[in-house]
Amino acid sequence: MKTSLNPVFGVLLFLTILPMCMSAQSQRFTILHTSDEHSVFTPLPAVDYHSEKKDPALGGFARLAGMVKQIRSEKTDEPVLLLSSGDFIGGSPYAWLILEGYSPEIELMMEIGYDASTIGNHEFDYGPDALAEYFHRAGYPDAHKKLPIIISNLSIPEGHAILDMEFLPNKIMELENGLKIGLFGLLGTDAYAVAPYAEPVHIKDPFKIAQQQVDKLRELGVDVVIALSHSGVREDRELAQKVNNIDIILGGHDHYQTLQPEIISNTILLHSSYYLENLGMLELEFDNSTGKVRLLNEENNSPFLIPLDDSVTEDPAILERIEYFTARLNDFVIDFSDSIFTDVYAHILHSDFPLVKHQDLVETTVGNFVVDAMRLEAERVTGHRVDLAIQANGVIRGDIIPGTMEWSEGKVSFMDLVTIAGLGSGPDKRPGYPMVSAYLTAHEVYNLLEVAGLLSKLMGDTYFLQLSGLKYSYDPGKIAWLTIPFANIPVPAYRSVQDVKIFTGEGVQHNDGYVPLERDDPRLFHLVSDYYLTSFLPMIGEILPRLALVLKDRDGNPIDLENTIIYENEREFKVWEAVARYAVSFEKGADGLPVMPDVYRDTQDRIAEEKGVPLAIWAWSGLIAVLAGLGFLINLGIKKLRRRKR
Repeated sequence: MKTSLNPVFGVLLFLTILPMCMSAQSQRFTILHTSDEHSVFTPLPAVDYHSEKKDPALGGFARLAGMVKQIRSEKTDEPVLLLSSGDFIGGSPYAWLILEGYSPEIELMMEIGYDASTIGNHEFDYGPDALAEYFHRAGYPDAHKKLPIIISNLSIPEGHAILDMEFLPNKIMELENGLKIGLFGLLGTDAYAVAPYAEPVHIKDPFKIAQQQVDKLRELGVDVVIALSHSGVREDRELAQKVNNIDIILGGHDHYQTLQPEIISNTILLHSSYYLENLGMLELEFDNSTGKVRLLNEENNSPFLIPLDDSVTEDPAILERIEYFTARLNDFVIDFSDSIFTDVYAHILHSDFPLVKHQDLVETTVGNFVVDAMRLEAERVTGHRVDLAIQANGVIRGDIIPGTMEWSEGKVSFMDLVTIAGLGSGPDKRPGYPMVSAYLTAHEVYNLLEVAGLLSKLMGDTYFLQLSGLKYSYDPGKIAWLTIPFANIPVPAYRSVQDVKIFTGEGVQHNDGYVPLERDDPRLFHLVSDYYLTSFLPMIGEILPRLALVLKDRDGNPIDLENTIIYENEREFKVWEAVARYAVSFEKGADGLPVMPDVYRDTQDRIAEEKGVPLAIWAWSGLIAVLAGLGFLINLGIKKLRRRKR
């Protein structure tokens, strides 16, 4: 008996010691990730959301809090970190509260239990001074102890208030299992390019700073290096390739989602979408012997992205805080609209169809609705006919989706509607970009349309212009002669605009009632846009004198940007206000709500592509011919020299 028990005892001892040895060799931890939360406190579409019934809406801070609590309660045997890649501000009307003296996003993130965040371009929507005030109200710099804000590549002038917030260039966290996590944060080049109000704050080279931060963190003995990056997936992939020894990149900015993480040069890259549609989750194991991090999700049968849908139990404490901020938002809307609107979740419009953006770089139904609202509401407020309204895709923040549930069928809420047009602020420091009004010559209208094509070719869909009041055709192959290799810079050709027609009818733009617009038409044409987009127009002439635009008053006198702002009742008239006022101006239907006109069911050929032979073919053909000619002449010269030598 004694000898027969020894092998059994040995096996039992081995099985007891093995997990202890394995535990000493590796540590497990979980990362939860969000990005581009954009002040979206409640699920979207708001019209379909119901806190007590099943609904198709996604997101919301209360659902996020509920899911984070659930995961942390299930993983008491390992550390769980909740991290954000920035842009927690801007997009939803809740962001308007920032200009009313509140800091709701960061306060909710603290209560939910975020462990760290970086900042994105939209944190600068109201300027760096307002951002400093925002963090100061939330208790910074002391609040870094509760929620560290990590950003490594900002360049802030001496004496600026934002320096007093003491943003962290990096952070080392020692987890309960002894693992040392090193974090740093980046604001990318593309993201900074669309942060026009960030100055005088600038960014340093993200890749150079990233390598410096990684090297420093490694010298300080961290086991795992995590980059919180607000740069977009293209720059994040480049970051993984160019910078050594980053274990994990948690990205955001372009609202991309990786259905499963990408592995690039041994770096794990995760993007978790936007508006809290998902909670990203990485289940990880660090191997002490190799220093490598391994993903465990697949072997654990765990998702990388957890939908924050109606199956998630909302956190009641966070719900209560959101109700408080909703009441404050209603107070603002009541005051600002003179009680025309009183409840941000009220149904204000009926539509039997959605207005959506199906693809990039084309006319869209939602775009037509926004620019029609701008044109016609500007006519109402100014008392003058408006010939042309323009708006860039980058500031049209989504679609108009009518409700689909029994309590919301065919209805559109104030919240969903103004979310598409609620960015920014004006010189008055109140929420929303103000509308502006100026006059251009016919030649300048053509220049504007050439600029629209050139900007979208150079900068992408963000700068593609939706327009109301005219229709035109253009040849994308004639925007530029060619694109300079490696630099990816187009050489303007000034030949893309083919045909322009001005709408002469009244009210909503239809498919008839147009007259041709000639370049030499002597009249002035009334343009409306928003303050943000119009601020770029005078710069065009500085870069491309041939496409210069001069903002003018009705008499043709040049005016500066400040004098273009439209006012109603002695206050700035905002784009979001124009969109809401336009929506409630429609004829009412059987349910008592204004009805979306059928004209917005489809696009109206306001912007038509006419593809011909690209100029690049002629340009390269000409260049080849010139080079061939030079080669022939050089060859001929060499032959003559040889003859002389003979």
